Amino acid sequence: MLHYPDIDPVAVSIGTFEIFGKTFGPINVHWYGLMYLFAFAAAWGLGAYRAKKPHSPLKPDQVEDLVFYGALGIVIGARIGYILFYNFGAFLDSPSILFKVWEGGMSFHGGLIGVLVAMSFYAKKTKKHFIDIMDFVAPLVPIGLGLGRIGNFIGGELWGRATTVPWGMKFPKDELHLIRHPSQLYQSFFEGLMLFLILFWFSRNPRPRAAVSSLFLICYGFFRFIVEFVREPDAHIGYMFGWMTRGQLLSLPMIVIGLFIFYMAYSSQKAKDIEAAQAQAKK
Repeated sequence: MLHYPDIDPVAVSIGTFEIFGKTFGPINVHWYGLMYLFAFAAAWGLGAYRAKKPHSPLKPDQVEDLVFYGALGIVIGARIGYILFYNFGAFLDSPSILFKVWEGGMSFHGGLIGVLVAMSFYAKKTKKHFIDIMDFVAPLVPIGLGLGRIGNFIGGELWGRATTVPWGMKFPKDELHLIRHPSQLYQSFFEGLMLFLILFWFSRNPRPRAAVSSLFLICYGFFRFIVEFVREPDAHIGYMFGWMTRGQLLSLPMIVIGLFIFYMAYSSQKAKDIEAAQAQAKK
């Protein structure tokens, strides 16, 4: 068993202070919140770099607005998605929990939907093709996903199932005191580092429209589906069909849709290449 580092989830703590006679604080800045800031900063930096490439649909000065739209989509979508997908019963009992973000609860799949909506508005604003924008955005996302899972690990939440592997850990918040998979780190590695490397390599050269974003759907869905086998499901949800988690159920459509779009992207490109070759032969 490895020792859980037990890092203080609060990165910065500011005590009470007064402004114009009114007392404020204390204010605690958690590592999880900082990971969002780091993720947006990384997306902006990588986006500015990618925007300089010849086949980029955006210019470097357009990336700042792109990240702003994306940040709104992620935060709003992730919160609403968590409520709808994982805690809808509690929402019906008390709708105000939707706004209690300090109590935790963010969903990747909700964030994905939020980004899709935000990017549709951004594409309309910039008069760019929506799919071109999504192909540009897809490689910017994995770094943030990886950082978010590290934030989960520092916060000692969303741990894995009980295990006997030598790298298992005991998490302080686990009332059962079991040795568990550090599944947050697995997700950070696969959904963060590995997914980034795959998409960054794949998007270096021009690809058929929708190929990059569909590859994101395929790889994320696959990685998430596999890691969910060692991740502890939410206690109030448990397993579906006796073995499947809610995360796996939400990831399956990503894989299927991603495979279909990837196939159609290359089929369409092949048809265009044949038409171009035929037109050239007639000259």
